[in-house]
Amino acid sequence: MQGQITDLAPHFVDGKPIQIAGLRQTHVGSNAGIAAQWMRFAPHIGKIPGEVEGAAYGICFDLCQGGGEGFDYIAGVEVAQVAGGAADLPPELSPLSLPAQRYAVFQHTDHVSTLPATIDAIWRKWLPGSGQEPAGDPAFFERYGEAFDPLTGRGGVEVWVPLKG
Repeated sequence: MQGQITDLAPHFVDGKPIQIAGLRQTHVGSNAGIAAQWMRFAPHIGKIPGEVEGAAYGICFDLCQGGGEGFDYIAGVEVAQVAGGAADLPPELSPLSLPAQRYAVFQHTDHVSTLPATIDAIWRKWLPGSGQEPAGDPAFFERYGEAFDPLTGRGGVEVWVPLKG
């Protein structure tokens, strides 16, 4: 079932650098495995060294890697600068640094299963007419705040698109 896209009017944020630790997976051909990836990551939440409470992140990057149709996705959380770097993380988790940059931030208020429709609308409808240019990797990230309930799939999600300039 497609969700209704009610508001493609973003607000803009000058984002700070963020360190992420999470479960990284390559997806080819579809995003169908992302829910299972989150289920594998969920037991780590609250147990990662240096974890910053308050939000979880789904980061989409390396789109069309190697000329294919794949992308990498990290289901993760923000971490403070870890003294030992990646060595302090459980071996199944990967670090990722997001630089300080400007973002267009979109609110997705429908069920999380309809998030792909919102992301598609951002790229196919909003971005071409916005006068903005995406900055590249990450292509975008999802921010799941404290109001988001993973059991119901509701509570709102933000989609952050990094912009050039």
